[in-house]
Amino acid sequence: MFERLSERLERSFKLLKGQGRITEINVAETLKDVRKALMDSDVHYKVAKSFTDTVKKKAMGQNVINAIKPSELMVKIVHDELTALMGGDATGLNLAGKPAVILMSGLQGSGKTTFTGKLAQRLKNEKGMRPLLVACDVYRPAAIDQLKVLADSIGAQVYTEDGVKDPVGIAKRGIEFAKSNGFDLVIVDTAGRLAVDEEMMNEIEAIKKAINPGEILFVVDAMTGSDAVNTAKTFNDRLDFDGVVLTKLDGDARGGAALSIRSVVDKPIKFIGTGEKLDGIEVFHPDRMASRILGMGDIVSLVERAQQQYDEKEAEEIARKLRKNQFNFNDFLSQIQQIKKMGNIKDLAAMIPGVGKAIKDVDIDNDAFKGIEAIIMSMTPYEREHPESIRGTRVKRIAAGSGTSIQDVNKLIKQFDGIRKMMHQVSTMGNNPAAMMRQMRQMKQRR
Repeated sequence: MFERLSERLERSFKLLKGQGRITEINVAETLKDVRKALMDSDVHYKVAKSFTDTVKKKAMGQNVINAIKPSELMVKIVHDELTALMGGDATGLNLAGKPAVILMSGLQGSGKTTFTGKLAQRLKNEKGMRPLLVACDVYRPAAIDQLKVLADSIGAQVYTEDGVKDPVGIAKRGIEFAKSNGFDLVIVDTAGRLAVDEEMMNEIEAIKKAINPGEILFVVDAMTGSDAVNTAKTFNDRLDFDGVVLTKLDGDARGGAALSIRSVVDKPIKFIGTGEKLDGIEVFHPDRMASRILGMGDIVSLVERAQQQYDEKEAEEIARKLRKNQFNFNDFLSQIQQIKKMGNIKDLAAMIPGVGKAIKDVDIDNDAFKGIEAIIMSMTPYEREHPESIRGTRVKRIAAGSGTSIQDVNKLIKQFDGIRKMMHQVSTMGNNPAAMMRQMRQMKQRR
């Protein structure tokens, strides 16, 4: 996401590199390019102009201390203003009420139903809530079936009424059902509608009035670009929603909708969709997003993703095995599977400061682990537990069983052996300062 904008902003800041000080002339030249970069990324013209005017005012009022270069100061100012433009702070959901009621709204094809499943899973896992999904899309073929499939995959229940074409009544009765059966969260999935469809807009207004939700979310496809902002304004005028969800942001290199919506409708972006899987959902943090746009990475979000897959007992067991040099292929396979659950490999790498720019033209296959997994799965349980036993005919059999070559198997075993030795050294050095100093001296001598 934001690749195009990131590249253009980097080019803009280069105009200030080598300049001894900030002047009105070089700032104007830089910000003219910044404004064009924003507009090319689908940021609304008025938002782009207001943004660059504010940055210029702040830049001209700054005294550049000797330790800071003009281009670095400009990046700092732009980062702060991007953060403010997108809302400043992350905004949570209103989950008051028994049950808490969330109403989903948005255009046809925006991803409401999928996001309903993602949000239900997140609140179920993180807050221990028991969600009921209410199916009020009675028009789209297979919409109810889609919601049921999503609910089954996360262990949730769907309230639906076969053959009934009364979304308002279904929503009301769904909430009554939730109260009677101990559900503490209701998410009402409504039909996608066109903003110009007066009948459908009246219907969702009627649903809002009937159920009085604590939270109304407007779901919008980020790839619709500037139209997303206009649609958000139309829906907000009718529903006065509480927050925005940007879906498919991972598929849009421009991302201008994220920068414009807050200014136009004055409502926070609360979540972003980052993939098709049910765990492809992130809380929207304006400051972190500003860092991503400026190529600074996002270590905090990377750590949070890792923690979602973190199993404390398993980590302790692996640490114990590392200290005793007993780390095996079963443990290695488990770690690979946890990394895969965190999301797209290239997106994860781009969260590390400085890496995003370095790999932007590198094709990283998200199935890169498939060959490794095939090799490990072709090993016997004994071989996985005892990597040192894999020699000779065992290698040949594993290669045949995994559809790889003998060279591929030998290469993996060699790499695994190196990884195990390195991890063993790191785990033992942590409790042995003398060993750590000795290792550092050896590394210095080798250089």
